[in-house]
Amino acid sequence: MPNTKSAAKRVRQTKKRNALNNWRKRQVKDAVKAFLAAVTKGDAGAAEKAYRDAASVVDRVATTSTMHRNTAARRKSMMARRLKTLQGGGGAAKPAKTARAK
Repeated sequence: MPNTKSAAKRVRQTKKRNALNNWRKRQVKDAVKAFLAAVTKGDAGAAEKAYRDAASVVDRVATTSTMHRNTAARRKSMMARRLKTLQGGGGAAKPAKTARAK
């Protein structure tokens, strides 16, 4: 139990922020899950649309303190890799580094 008015206000604020953060995280999880379901079905068109929707949600959440921007970038990168593999562009190895001429 909070002993002061300011402590009571902090409890109320924390409760509200916690609920909002949990809602935002649920939005991200649902969007990513929808994308992965489309990839599992093998439907490239639906997967591309789901990727765009999921990337949009991840970007919106990354602008808040709920998710760090590097975490958002990592999630989008993972999804983009899966989408590219589904579309047939994945699996190619990176080109070997060559020595630069000076």
